[in-house]
Amino acid sequence: MTELRFRLHLSRNEALRYYRGEATTVIVRAETGQTVSFPAHHIRPFVDAIGVNGLFKISFDNNNKLIGIKRLRH
Repeated sequence: MTELRFRLHLSRNEALRYYRGEATTVIVRAETGQTVSFPAHHIRPFVDAIGVNGLFKISFDNNNKLIGIKRLRH
């Protein structure tokens, strides 16, 4: 299993584009410097009134299939 940490800061308007499905892929840079992309629907649980903000952990299985995303802190 692989786990990477990344920070994500989206304004309310940016987050709504992902939430509505207007943008389908999120691309972030992990703390390791790796670029990671994943389907936007995975950030829906983290959208609040101000957008999406925080430090997150993304987990992949040994076949690089996304297992889940967890917010570590705001």
